[in-house]
Amino acid sequence: MSKQTYRICLCFRRGFRLKVAEAPPEIKSLFERYSENGIMIVDHLHRFLMEVQGEDKATKENAQAIIDTMKEFMHLNIFHRKGLNLEAFFRFLFGDLNPPQSPSLGVHHDMTAPLSHYFIYTGHNSYVTGNQFSSNSSDVPIMKALHRGVRVIELDIWPNSTKDGVDVRHGRTLTTPVELIKCLMSIKEHAFSASSHPVVLTLEDHLTPDLQAKVAEMVTETFGDLLYTSGPEGLKEFPSPASLMKQLIISTKPPKKHLETKIVKEKENESQKGKDSADEDAWGKEVPDLKPALEASDKQDETEEGEDHLDEEDLDDEDSKTQQIAAPEYKRIIAIHAGKVKGGLSDWLRVDPNEVRRLSLSEQEFEKAIKTHGAEIIRFTQRNLLRIFPKILRVDSSNYNPLIGWMYGAQMVAFNMQGYGRSLWLMHGMFRANGGCGYVKKPDFLLTIDPSNEVFDPKVRLPTKKTLKQTGESVYGRRMVFGFSSHTF
Repeated sequence: MSKQTYRICLCFRRGFRLKVAEAPPEIKSLFERYSENGIMIVDHLHRFLMEVQGEDKATKENAQAIIDTMKEFMHLNIFHRKGLNLEAFFRFLFGDLNPPQSPSLGVHHDMTAPLSHYFIYTGHNSYVTGNQFSSNSSDVPIMKALHRGVRVIELDIWPNSTKDGVDVRHGRTLTTPVELIKCLMSIKEHAFSASSHPVVLTLEDHLTPDLQAKVAEMVTETFGDLLYTSGPEGLKEFPSPASLMKQLIISTKPPKKHLETKIVKEKENESQKGKDSADEDAWGKEVPDLKPALEASDKQDETEEGEDHLDEEDLDDEDSKTQQIAAPEYKRIIAIHAGKVKGGLSDWLRVDPNEVRRLSLSEQEFEKAIKTHGAEIIRFTQRNLLRIFPKILRVDSSNYNPLIGWMYGAQMVAFNMQGYGRSLWLMHGMFRANGGCGYVKKPDFLLTIDPSNEVFDPKVRLPTKKTLKQTGESVYGRRMVFGFSSHTF
């Protein structure tokens, strides 16, 4: 029983007893080892943090901060204000001040592997302030995301109303625009406020060649030495996060590939003139009932966000030759090439030993793909980057289950950071790991190939190697037994 008090009319105190379980014998024994005369002072707590909890980087200042916070929370009397009593220590062990993973660990994963070996904190439509259809576009959500540690920012770039400048907005919706230059300046200022590890800008490009040249000039002048460039031919292997500290990386479809995709899409559209126009309209491919949509879409082509707009994008003012030769400076700033090659899903997931790239799949497209190409996806993500983005119907900025993407090695599980709910909380919790740097190393079983040239298959039920049982005690006195099964990968 814990006695709590509160003040009435600034003069009198009224007390009540809060029903809280007593500390179990194991906690009492631990407290006695690291306390004196029933009080755990700063030196005792510091020693406990280092010896018992393994927090080698914990300082006496950290211990003092814990005691100060617990004093305010527990309203300790004058005899206990120099340290923690048993009850305060018990509450500390199971409270927010003592998280499962210590913040003092900092960045402790190996950061020298290629970018494809990491899960990356990724945002979707990072400029949108609310819903995806009618809210404002602003640089404020971008700044908030960067301060949280998000490492991938998405910008949809469109010609402005006078066709002589570039805006950021969610195309073909009622969202208001924001100037690209304003977003770029905010990114430069806030990119490394929470983490020094690289920031990737994924651009969804709807520009003419002359505006692409303007974007290249803006990006080069704004970012300066912070901009990472790889050369016009792209990368043969991704560099490591450690080698890209405080670097900004542009990822989008190079202009030539942009043209090739347009030509391919035009040919495909010509061959399907007899089909219902709704099947050709990318905005109509998604329906509220997901399961029937997945079954009915076996023969449908790509629904990747950038590609969707290509079906509808009006570029008839520009001929093919102009598209091919224009904006070489724009191509030079693109370090991570994106886009889909000609063909179907198997072609998109084909691994090129001489090139690495980024592939984007919609949420429902990915769910369909893992049913038939799960192993290919994992093999692809061992060397290349895979981005998954929310389906178009999530106009309320809701999100999906990120675990599905992570299970198959997808590095960029793009989320609406302006949203709300359990999926987003899970995303935030995931990237509090590794010092909150925005990069979490993938487990080895997603990165290795066994002697028979097979990769990990999440659908296969593996034999249990060992079962562990652990007894835990909650702050409310409930004793719980947890079972953990260890599998052989």
